[in-house]
Amino acid sequence: MFIAVKNQRCGYIKQAFIVALSFIIVGCSTPPEPISSMLPLTKSQLVELPNAQVVVTFPEVNPSSRFYVNNRGTFKAYKGRGQLLIQNHNAQSADIYINNKKLDVNQLSANTLYNYSLAKNTHNGVNTFKVENILPAGASLTLRFAFPTLSDEPKKHIDFTEVDTLIKRDVKAGFPGAVLAVVKNGELIKLTAYGDAKQYQQSDLMLLRPEPMQTNTLFDLASNTKIFATNFALMKLVSEGLLNINKPVQSYLSEYKGEGRAKRTVKDLLTHSAGYPPVFDFHRKDGSYGDAFYSQNSKTTKQLLLTSVPFSSKSSGQHVYSDIDYMILGVLIERITGQPLDEYLEQQVYAPLKLTNTLFNPLKKGFKPQQFAATELSGNTRDGRIKFDNVRTTVLQGQVHDERAYYSLDGVAGHAGLFSNAHDLAVLCQLLLNSGGYGDQQLFSASALAQFLTPQSSDETYGLGFRLAGNNQARRWHFGPYASAQAYGHTGWTGTVTVIDPAYDLAIVLLTNARHSAIKGSQKRYEFTGKQFETAQYGSVVSLIYEALLNQ
Repeated sequence: MFIAVKNQRCGYIKQAFIVALSFIIVGCSTPPEPISSMLPLTKSQLVELPNAQVVVTFPEVNPSSRFYVNNRGTFKAYKGRGQLLIQNHNAQSADIYINNKKLDVNQLSANTLYNYSLAKNTHNGVNTFKVENILPAGASLTLRFAFPTLSDEPKKHIDFTEVDTLIKRDVKAGFPGAVLAVVKNGELIKLTAYGDAKQYQQSDLMLLRPEPMQTNTLFDLASNTKIFATNFALMKLVSEGLLNINKPVQSYLSEYKGEGRAKRTVKDLLTHSAGYPPVFDFHRKDGSYGDAFYSQNSKTTKQLLLTSVPFSSKSSGQHVYSDIDYMILGVLIERITGQPLDEYLEQQVYAPLKLTNTLFNPLKKGFKPQQFAATELSGNTRDGRIKFDNVRTTVLQGQVHDERAYYSLDGVAGHAGLFSNAHDLAVLCQLLLNSGGYGDQQLFSASALAQFLTPQSSDETYGLGFRLAGNNQARRWHFGPYASAQAYGHTGWTGTVTVIDPAYDLAIVLLTNARHSAIKGSQKRYEFTGKQFETAQYGSVVSLIYEALLNQ
């Protein structure tokens, strides 16, 4: 791992920091005893410092006249975990306190890095630090606190009997399967699989030996792609100064013009208020807009998105949830980054976090169908009710279900197409709870996340892409009755739901294959039987998880 020194005025030079300390810096689940690990810096060597949630140099350059507000601050950590990297700039001694407990740091060597475990000093939530008595005069210290990481070894048992009973009862009654993950205070306190990943071979023909659900089974996330893929990329671009959401879309996509497009901003797309219709079926020649908008080619579809897809509302402003908004945002990301959407996300977002199970088009990238929860039994035909060119007719497993993503955008789209498993999503949720960072990686700034989570004055359940719980419980079917007003997340058509609640330092990921079930009803009015179960309604599972935590 490499560490970077940026301020050469302070006299510390560059050096390669190759060490198993990377294990320590990111914060391990069973931290070592406090250490003072010294690494002298020499002129001929290169240093690249890891990202951190807090980077501060003391003594402060412009101290306040209020003595006790100087050389102090806060950082997020969890009990028994946390790591501090100290850069010493010519100091011989200093007093460093964490939560008012003095660290065992005695004599210091000039221009040295110290890596210090905070295992004996931290508690859950906000922790304090202060630095005093830096000697000699003119010397300074830079403190770098790593972002918290997720522990897979919870220290406290929580009784989830009621939620387990609900899901198991539904599975026994015919619900296909689910995986549930719960993150609380930096710990993965629950990761449980239920039922089967695949029960049917085709139509209503059940397998003699269904494929059991595993905790590492991958799922088609459907519209949860919007937050775990597109929003992550957009927030990263905002943080890097490459995107301003208040600018017209045309600023980034020059061909986006005509019929009022010049007035639409990136924010209009993010808040589903650009005026596009809820559904637009490029993949069907018999679509409501005619043959002119038929496309089963990604390049053609993107051209139609930017130049031709008509608005259903002449002016922007009213919130109408539309996948078109996020299809365009996917193209916008590709234009800014100069990379295909999947390549950018997999290389620049998921790889730095070592998330190898979060990706688009997984069957083209070495994964096998058996690793996935199956979705619709008869492709996209709704049990023979729907027909169009190239329609799939067999059980879908490892291919994105969404017709617009699969047929019209080659499986890679801003609104759908992402696959992942519960553990990878738990890491991404922890990153959100950390306001954009994880271990020694920072994907986006806290201010960018705050911008995307700001409720819209016209409807407090809309953030930028994220759906919000708000104060009026309008989405209690999603967030349940116990979530704080700050809770946010999304749902996905295939049967996926996420809830991230900063007020409780809590995240809930429920992944189901509710659509892997028989379809009942008439030619035009029908329903997947899997969606009739309580587990598939989301809110009850979410509520029982909150109750298990609040009533312990």
